[in-house]
Amino acid sequence: MSDRREKLALAFILITITIDAIGIGLIFPVMPDLIESVTGGTLSQAAVWGGILSTSYAVMQFLFGPVIGSLSDRYGRRPILLISLLVMSLDYLVMAVAPTIWLLLAARIVAGITAATYSTATAYIADITPAEKRGARFGLIGACFGVGFVAGPLIGGLLAAIDLHAPFYAAAALALANMIFGFFVLPETVTDATRRPFSLARANPLGALRAVSKLPGLKRVLTCFLILGIAMNVYPAIWAYYGQARFGWDSTMVGLSLALYGISFAAGQALLVGPLIKRFGEHRAVHYGMWVDVTTLAALGLVTQGAHALIITPITALGGVVTPALQALASRAAPADAQGELQGVLASLNAIAMITSPLIMTTTFAAFTTPSAPVYSPGAPFLLASVLMVICLALHVTGRRKI
Repeated sequence: MSDRREKLALAFILITITIDAIGIGLIFPVMPDLIESVTGGTLSQAAVWGGILSTSYAVMQFLFGPVIGSLSDRYGRRPILLISLLVMSLDYLVMAVAPTIWLLLAARIVAGITAATYSTATAYIADITPAEKRGARFGLIGACFGVGFVAGPLIGGLLAAIDLHAPFYAAAALALANMIFGFFVLPETVTDATRRPFSLARANPLGALRAVSKLPGLKRVLTCFLILGIAMNVYPAIWAYYGQARFGWDSTMVGLSLALYGISFAAGQALLVGPLIKRFGEHRAVHYGMWVDVTTLAALGLVTQGAHALIITPITALGGVVTPALQALASRAAPADAQGELQGVLASLNAIAMITSPLIMTTTFAAFTTPSAPVYSPGAPFLLASVLMVICLALHVTGRRKI
């Protein structure tokens, strides 16, 4: 592949991931009003349905991450990505006009399936990138999520002021435009030499996990990836509640602090991950990044001043090297014909973390903020996350380096 074609293909992949992230955040500001309008219920009832919609989305990512990844190992990355973008565009249109909550639920289920193409996108990057440079490029994926984390809710809020359904039409247009762009610039990377027959036994999450975990050195990497996901999902799970309870922040301040986190995370992924991995290598980058996570999570659990939390927030970006470095280590261990399967397993593990972490962290928050709590500690979930990262660090340090 020529340098120009590779750059265009990489641009398409990164835009796809950014659109996925923007699409998720784009609809956050309007979901309560949309659910109320289609159910005729109260805000509290809408919150229950919102939880159901979010959970169904994550469950579909868990179930279909390995399926989509394995399909891309068999039929190629290009058709899977382009078809998924087309379906995603149509799905957003359905959400825009859905007259009932059940159609909206069906649309979110389909959206969760199409979002599972994250595994195919990361596999494509692994296909076109030498092993020693994958960590830096996986960091660019994190940067795209950071951009989407900031831009999605902002754009969604602005468009919702025009019309409640406008964010969905915007998300549909973005997905369709990117599909057209990809149709012209995205070459196929799966060849007859790397094509692997599709097996349903390996495509389901458990079968794929069993197959991938048999690769040398990957069991500890996968375990660390799951624990890391549970720990770091503490931020979206309880930040708003934590900010209000600990510092008395209003919704505007919570939004600004989340924007600071998103910007810091995106900048760290884009500017720090590559140099850190190049300087220290994947193993030591994971080691140092985990220490940053242990320290910053503990600090957020203990601080009592909002200004201190805001000072700590940009420092958390240094810990962002852990995920792309772990992905790079895992990618080294997987053969060329199983990159999609591997990335599908990682997507499923991330989905498990997205499902379980909010339950764990919000329950912990409630236990330490009720009037009957033995110790009042809104930061308790961050302390728990710090402990999880200590376990993760111990697993990484004591593991044999087979990769």
